[in-house]
Amino acid sequence: MAITAKDVQALREMTGVGMMDCKKALTEAEGDMDKAVEILREKGLAASQKKAGRIAAEGMAYAAVIDGVGVVVEVNAETDFVGKNEKFVDFVKGVAAVVAKEKPADLDALMALPFGNGRTVQEEQQEMVLVIGENIKVRRFAFYTDGVSVAYVHAGGKIGVLVNLETSLSAEQVEAVGKDVAMQIAALNPRFWDKSQVDQATLDEEKKIMLVQMANDPKMASKPEKVKEGIVAGKLGKFYKENCLLQQEFVKDNSMDVAKYIETSAKALGGTITFKDAVRFEKGEGIEKKQENFAAEIASMVKGNG
Repeated sequence: MAITAKDVQALREMTGVGMMDCKKALTEAEGDMDKAVEILREKGLAASQKKAGRIAAEGMAYAAVIDGVGVVVEVNAETDFVGKNEKFVDFVKGVAAVVAKEKPADLDALMALPFGNGRTVQEEQQEMVLVIGENIKVRRFAFYTDGVSVAYVHAGGKIGVLVNLETSLSAEQVEAVGKDVAMQIAALNPRFWDKSQVDQATLDEEKKIMLVQMANDPKMASKPEKVKEGIVAGKLGKFYKENCLLQQEFVKDNSMDVAKYIETSAKALGGTITFKDAVRFEKGEGIEKKQENFAAEIASMVKGNG
């Protein structure tokens, strides 16, 4: 049967695949739309195996509270353009919804769960590779079921933060406080939440550096040990203020630290708020990005076509 432009357009709208591929699939399927979709899926799955080796360090970090469950996920793609693609964003939000509903134990468990459209999360991820044409990968997730969670997404998905609070107040009442704390975490990326979490090895390393610095400073080297100990204690106080969330200066009001801001806010609201935990995902964090040499790439393409 003759393949019309209208058929090709219809298949393209159904799958998001390019016109030429749609035309080839329809020709191969002899005009059968369902069979053409199946052919494209099969080709897409084959292509996804090749694309799986390509570095996906862009994409989106996303945080949300869904039916009282706080969720944060990171889904990677190869280019930052994909992070703005509506289908990709819907996929990321869909993954977050599955996490909230099913509360999977780990990434493997998540990928095997139903996405909600007859496919598993793994199969839907492969579908995204077919539709978008890039390596797409669900990388990590976290969730809280207890307390009150507040979500914050920075710069359209560059950073996703989930803050978990214990409070006598409602979720609506603590939303603004939680968001302020989440924004602080997004901006300053503290190494620890509280100074009580700083391990002895980290403290010993910091003290060692401080003592070496003093030994190398002629003005400090001759000072009595007790004086040096006092200076080290003062410097450790500064270390806590720089590296521990609750001891950091609150970015919106540097007259108080974050712990004091939470306490003051709770008092003003007539209740109690305790910071329990948080998760901060930055897209591509820790993934080694490939440095593209575009001149060499174009030269190899020209050579290949010659």
